[in-house]
Amino acid sequence: MHNLGLNAMEIQMVRVNMIERYPDEDEAGLSPLEVESDLIMEILRDDEVITDLNAEIEEDDILITLASGLVQNYHELRELGRMGRQLDVRLSMHTPYYMDLASNTDISQRCLDNVRWAGIMTHQMAGDIVVTHQGLYGHEGIDAATRNITDNVEMLMGWWKDNGLTPLMGLETSGRQEVFGSLDEILAIADQVEGVVPVINFAHTHARENGALREPEDFGDILDSVKEHVGGEFYTHFAGVEHESGNEKRVTPIKKGDLRFEPLAEYLVENMPEITIISSSPLLEHDAMYMKVIFERVLTKKVAKEEKAKKKDQEAEEEEGSKKEKEPEKAPPKKSSKKSSKKEEKS
Repeated sequence: MHNLGLNAMEIQMVRVNMIERYPDEDEAGLSPLEVESDLIMEILRDDEVITDLNAEIEEDDILITLASGLVQNYHELRELGRMGRQLDVRLSMHTPYYMDLASNTDISQRCLDNVRWAGIMTHQMAGDIVVTHQGLYGHEGIDAATRNITDNVEMLMGWWKDNGLTPLMGLETSGRQEVFGSLDEILAIADQVEGVVPVINFAHTHARENGALREPEDFGDILDSVKEHVGGEFYTHFAGVEHESGNEKRVTPIKKGDLRFEPLAEYLVENMPEITIISSSPLLEHDAMYMKVIFERVLTKKVAKEEKAKKKDQEAEEEEGSKKEKEPEKAPPKKSSKKSSKKEEKS
């Protein structure tokens, strides 16, 4: 990312492979943070689930470990975080793309675990935010799904606080009518639960709203609606999209969808908000660079236009000044004397 001139990276958690095992002999007495062979998320001890990563491992514990293609242990996670800070690359994480926080089944429990584990890893990297989908409304309907999702998010953020995790939790807008995640639904949860922020996926919102994002003002209205909830620092996704009847059919490279980046770039250049834009395109790095090029092109055009206008004003001022210099000074009027000379008096 640094070599490409980019300064943010969202790590994809993808599929989670969880393994339960007993501690090795040399791991007893160590904390999960000190174990180098595994990424230990939790300790099961009798009927207790221990999530304190500084707790000492005992011989009879059961360790919940995560097989991650990203790192092998917490030392590598912290090292990745240090690297990001040194290279000015802000880090975040996205939970697996299939999520179910609505049904309160065993699947929901696994999804909640995934969010918690993403929070742990992102915290160890000193990342900014964990982004997640929320899942389908399901057979119980919109109202029941909304209650369940809100309760589960509130429970997660309580656990977040108890474990001292610093990343925000971002709820991402969805692109289909049967999936929880309209902007209003996400803002309603953000109003209720501290630490939750809306994540605008422009492609999803564009699809769900029947292709509504076309002009710079359209993007501005979306960002203005969430500004108070994000403290002025927006976190967003962008990609191309194919859609029909308010539903996303598929995410595409930017050039192949009807969602154009130029209007958003024009809005950003005019208003310069604090914003992170993550490429969610099938061409991740390619379209991230494509957006960067478009933004810089629009910015350069604006600066050139302002310089041209400034130069024109200066030339007009100089021309006005030269006209004043060329105009001759008017001679002062002659004074007439009312006194007559002595000769005139005599005559």
